[in-house]
Amino acid sequence: MIPITRRMVAAALLAATFATPLVAPAANAAPPAAAGVVDHADPITLPGHFDWTLQHRIRRANAYAESRPGFAGIVVRDRKTGAVWRNTHSNVLIWACSTPKLAMVVDLLLRNDAGTITLTAEDRDLMHRMLNSSDDAAAHTLWTRYGGEQEFAARFPSYGMTDMRFTDEHPHHWGWILTTADDLDRLINYVLTKLPARHRDYIVNEMRAVDANQQWGVWGAGAAARPGNKNGWSDDNDDGSWLMNSVGFVGPDERYTLAIMNNTQVVDNGYNVGMETTTEISRIMFGGYFR
Repeated sequence: MIPITRRMVAAALLAATFATPLVAPAANAAPPAAAGVVDHADPITLPGHFDWTLQHRIRRANAYAESRPGFAGIVVRDRKTGAVWRNTHSNVLIWACSTPKLAMVVDLLLRNDAGTITLTAEDRDLMHRMLNSSDDAAAHTLWTRYGGEQEFAARFPSYGMTDMRFTDEHPHHWGWILTTADDLDRLINYVLTKLPARHRDYIVNEMRAVDANQQWGVWGAGAAARPGNKNGWSDDNDDGSWLMNSVGFVGPDERYTLAIMNNTQVVDNGYNVGMETTTEISRIMFGGYFR
């Protein structure tokens, strides 16, 4: 385990609101095409739309998120049509917990391609452990071995994490990064659209085969959705309340991506509260949607 704070060691990093509501059509009216993006108070229309069934599911998932303790930043994207829905908390900074491990793997693979590092068999096993079970010791070893903040954090924005930042109150370490659901949305879409195919396929396969300790959050979409996710969890808030974050993909050809960052603001039983919140958001959106 990493010697950063008592909570991080003890928890092992066990580590929403749409600003513009979806409106049901009038009786007998044809379902409208959704705006491509709802971005907080300023709707932006882009090519593409969610089908009416998914619009309804998104509205239900949002209502559920609003009813839960704390708040959640949520972004869902249709990679085929270009449609995106994000809520008012999608740009709120929340402790990333273990989700930067995904960005670390991206960075290591690209640096190896560039010839600036040479990954060993041990390194690749550590990468697998980071993605499969969110192994903290593996992440700590790779973070320190390959340059820490100076190397990794300098390039994380290139993979979509443009909101991320460190604070003076905590070590500048992968486990103490503030980020947003918007960042995680951009990160997973970088993985799916920008990486060389061999790296993309490797990460997708790893995320689809995660250990039981990560089978929640986006995983709630259900087996038919063939989900994959990278989760992060911890009681790292100053008051000891829990953060439960999940980013991943669902559907044929990883068509939909989903990023959820849940600041539960719950201390006692916060892990279970956040697991239920994030998993149910995904289940409402995608459970039973794919046949």
